Amino acid sequence: MARRFWRKLAMLAKLETTYGTDATPTAAMQISNVQFDPMQGEEVSRDLLLPYLGHQGVVLAGIYAQLQFDVEIAGSGAAGTAPGFGPLLRSCGLAETITTDTSVAYDPVSSGQESSSLYFNMDGVRHVILGARGNVQLNFAPKQIPHFRFNMMGLLGTITDAALPAADLSAFVTPLVVNKVNTTLSLHGTAQVGESLAIDLGNQVEARFLIGDESIEIPDRKATGTAVVEAKTLATNDWFAIATARTRGALALAHGTVGGNIVQVAAPAVEIGRPSTGQTQGITNYSLPLMLCPDTGDDELALTFL
Repeated sequence: MARRFWRKLAMLAKLETTYGTDATPTAAMQISNVQFDPMQGEEVSRDLLLPYLGHQGVVLAGIYAQLQFDVEIAGSGAAGTAPGFGPLLRSCGLAETITTDTSVAYDPVSSGQESSSLYFNMDGVRHVILGARGNVQLNFAPKQIPHFRFNMMGLLGTITDAALPAADLSAFVTPLVVNKVNTTLSLHGTAQVGESLAIDLGNQVEARFLIGDESIEIPDRKATGTAVVEAKTLATNDWFAIATARTRGALALAHGTVGGNIVQVAAPAVEIGRPSTGQTQGITNYSLPLMLCPDTGDDELALTFL
């Protein structure tokens, strides 16, 4: 009996035309830092009264799969061409807009969220996940590769023995590390010396199991984040006054310098929460909670690949 190795895995993804109907994905996703729960759900106890004691077992109900993983943040290699992980962003409630030879933009939507079929093969055992939707987080830290963190939930399809598929990862390009050359950060109109930026799209993802219908839904969204920046004088940035006044301002991050591998993160109306102070290497910093608010609607966060 052959052993199965954790690092031998492949994930395929494809947007569904009809929700929950297997789209038969063939496009491989380049992922890392995987956590997989193949049978989430509930256990219903029967609680029978019998003339003897003992465990009566349970009935499984509302079973779905949950898959968490990282994807490197990078472009596609060609401006105006969607990145390989585009279907995953679209399955997290982001609409894709392609401007030929120029850019690919992802913006949140409040209805009509798309879904994906996922094939997750762990060294010879394939889990089919249907109607997958989820949430995504972004993480930028100096001297590190920036990552998306996806948390996907989907209806449980078949689980079978199946050979690992050939994984064509040519749609994924080598990422750039976060540093002074590759990355700029501005918050409330001022360039920042940043120690990190983390953004959470904040999708509320619900597994909904009813009579006549089963689905994964995104009924709400509240985008938040945290920026850790070097502390300057109040004349430069008075974060305390900004937080107290509930002033909204823009956030802008640009990562990359060459077309085809430039990523921009923009939020037009960011409120600052209660700042906290700290230090790294003896240099004072501020940790700033961020609330990404819509300006005119469905525009609190924009991801653009140039």
